[in-house]
Amino acid sequence: MSAQENSPARPRSGAGIWLDQHLFSFVSSLGRVLRRPWATLLTVGVMAVSLALPLGLWLALGNLQHFAGGVSQSRQIDVFLKAEVEAARAQAVAALLRERADVQAVELRTPAQGLEEFRQRSGLGAALDALDGNPLPYLLAITPAQDEAGLLAALQALPETDQIQHDAAWRQRLDAWLDFGRRLAWVLAALFGLGALLVVGNTVRLDIQSRREEIGVLQLLGASDGFIRRPFLYLGAWYGLAAGLLALTLVAAAASALRAPLAALTRSYGSAFALAGPSWQASVAVLAGSLLLGWLGAWLVTGHFLRQTRPTEV
Repeated sequence: MSAQENSPARPRSGAGIWLDQHLFSFVSSLGRVLRRPWATLLTVGVMAVSLALPLGLWLALGNLQHFAGGVSQSRQIDVFLKAEVEAARAQAVAALLRERADVQAVELRTPAQGLEEFRQRSGLGAALDALDGNPLPYLLAITPAQDEAGLLAALQALPETDQIQHDAAWRQRLDAWLDFGRRLAWVLAALFGLGALLVVGNTVRLDIQSRREEIGVLQLLGASDGFIRRPFLYLGAWYGLAAGLLALTLVAAAASALRAPLAALTRSYGSAFALAGPSWQASVAVLAGSLLLGWLGAWLVTGHFLRQTRPTEV
């Protein structure tokens, strides 16, 4: 027998033992989840619905904001000049407005451009061809550089102005509703997140109760609280991760079911808007948040249990 075979095995380092313990807890907790498919499905399903509802509302608000357009477009002022204003005078008015400090940009649209745009959006090509001439005037599309109250007064005072169209009022109301919706999404996320936390906490509590005697033996043998708590933390993390994946699946399925009818509806308004699902950054954030939620619920429950069952020194 060689000297190498007679030599005792070297003890594992502290880091190696710590890694082995975490790997064992990681695998054993996953095994406990898979051995109870129906109970796991109920827990994960309730958590997933709690996460999917505020996530769906948040995505709906994001799509609505995208459909409504940007802030710069919402502040645009359309000035319809009088029908007798000719091209040279319209260009002069546009140049005069570009020199103002409260004007960011001015776009001059000719009657021919306006008629072609109306033809494409309305679908009334045959009726427009029957007209003797072009009834549309020159149009100035103005983007304000700052508060447009003073600019509106100056535009109304122009002798060439016939009509002003400004949609800031309804856009301000829409922005207010969007802000309220985002605040509502955060409130619902907090409430439903608390519900998911209670669900995973109760599930881990039942698992702790079923292993009460085993935990008591470990405590008598001197096992630390971290060693006892570790498999339950992994168990809660598995529940949270599975709930996050299922919540993203539910939201994606809902978006897929609504995408075709919504596209048909927006096409009737001349828009090419398409319903967008969660981005990969949002998906990663949801998975990380749900995993942390499951871990936190397990940590709170196990901590409470260990404080109650810690052996008293004689």
